[in-house]
Amino acid sequence: MNIRDWIHVEDHCRALQFILEKGREGEIYNIGGDGERTNLEITEMILTILGKPKSLIRFVADRPGHDRRYAIDFSKLKRDLGWSPLYHLKEGLEQTVRWYMEHEEWWRRIKSGAYRDFYQKHYEERLT
Repeated sequence: MNIRDWIHVEDHCRALQFILEKGREGEIYNIGGDGERTNLEITEMILTILGKPKSLIRFVADRPGHDRRYAIDFSKLKRDLGWSPLYHLKEGLEQTVRWYMEHEEWWRRIKSGAYRDFYQKHYEERLT
């Protein structure tokens, strides 16, 4: 039942660029997505997008000391700089799930650990 403020990666990157260009030096700007949901709600949304049953959900023990809620107040960013996210949670999540479905080769290399060989090789080449 932990709560997080979910934000689309493109919105987050856009906010960083926006702050670099329009923010005042020395100021702190929190970046939020107007997407506060519980982890369970996000899981259920993903299963719905995939057309899978909620019976696939398995609950696990939480790690000790895990924060129940990460509340992001990004009103300063909205008020002072006029920034707001472009993606609504539902559409952003649908786009993200679709991207992963269309790029299975990419995430399978991560899941299997094969990506490590690629990056290790390129890292070693840069050292020589």
